[in-house]
Amino acid sequence: MATEEDELRAVDGRVPGRRGLATRQRLLDETAAQLDKSSFRDLKVIDIARDAGTSPATFYQYFADIESAVLALAEQMVEASPLAQVIESTAWTDAAALAGSFATVDAFLGFFAEYQPVLRVVDLLMSEGDDRFGEVRARMLNPAARELSAIVERHQGEGRHADGVDPMAHAGVLVTMLAHIAGRQPAFEHWGIGPADLRNSLARQLCWGVTGLSPQE
Repeated sequence: MATEEDELRAVDGRVPGRRGLATRQRLLDETAAQLDKSSFRDLKVIDIARDAGTSPATFYQYFADIESAVLALAEQMVEASPLAQVIESTAWTDAAALAGSFATVDAFLGFFAEYQPVLRVVDLLMSEGDDRFGEVRARMLNPAARELSAIVERHQGEGRHADGVDPMAHAGVLVTMLAHIAGRQPAFEHWGIGPADLRNSLARQLCWGVTGLSPQE
């Protein structure tokens, strides 16, 4: 796995200094801003560089192409993810389990809404076979899945959850459900499902899935 220094290296192999890092981040910020209002396929290096106050030649000092810039944005997104920490900070027993489920759902919905433009490109390029983006998505979700797996396993040991369930497989299904729905929130409006009802249903499904008990038990 690449180190943080490796991720910050310019195309020529050098690690940028303070001013270089500021320029690099400005280019990333502008790439993100343009993703928020344009299709990924419509992005052009010349537009990103101009709006960032620099030149295409400078862009290519830091990134081999636009995909590389989006990959850097995705790496920053992974570092900023609060998903595993929210799960870890929940007791997941009795009444705390439902409260923790709502907190986890809120974290997923908020995170995917905030990073939707980047995640859209991650999914696109992953579906086209670019393993770099598949690895980023896995690293984004794996910590959350492992936290949930440990909780399911603990509940199994306490006799609360079915022994026949593989904890990691179960956690993977739950995290995939949360990620898939969180990434497609507007679609539910076409079914007449409002945000509050979606949130409530997700939280209750998660609570049951993690503890093996209905939220009322």
